[in-house]
Amino acid sequence: MKLIVGLGNPGKEYQNTRHNAGFMSIDKICDKLNVSLDKTKFNAEYYQGVIKGQRVLLVKPLTYMNLSGQAVIQFVDYFDIDIEDILVIFDDMDTEVGSIRIKQKGSDGRQNGMKNILSHLKTNEVPRIRIGIGRNRQIETSKYVLSKFSKDEQIELEHALDKASDAAIYFIENDILQVMNDFNGKE
Repeated sequence: MKLIVGLGNPGKEYQNTRHNAGFMSIDKICDKLNVSLDKTKFNAEYYQGVIKGQRVLLVKPLTYMNLSGQAVIQFVDYFDIDIEDILVIFDDMDTEVGSIRIKQKGSDGRQNGMKNILSHLKTNEVPRIRIGIGRNRQIETSKYVLSKFSKDEQIELEHALDKASDAAIYFIENDILQVMNDFNGKE
């Protein structure tokens, strides 16, 4: 079973903010696959079904960003999911808007949702897609990640979400190394 998790914060006040790039990517995946997050369990909204012959979970934790690992570990334990079959999609301030980075493993990149997931799973070998949200050093980080994208950035973000969702859908039938080979560095 593949588990694809998009990170963000629940609630209207957080919609379309930089920190919700992971949620936006799950929405894009659902649109492309013509499915919806129609279930709630483990403090998360999710879809469970068969896509391309594979059992798949698409998940948006409702725990708020910094506690995302609480929902993820429950899905992993309940459905007995292997670490290499997890894909976490989240925002990355160290990547420019419009770009994505796909990695097999690594640090949390100073992203608190990912930090919480790695802590709960007790490993840093969790496949991930980082969606660039850029950085503005004139704005405090906590305020910046909760800000909305400008109109110009929105166009770039759509490109990144499109690419990230395609990569996540490709992950359903492939391992993360194949996804990295076929999607990293290609614009």
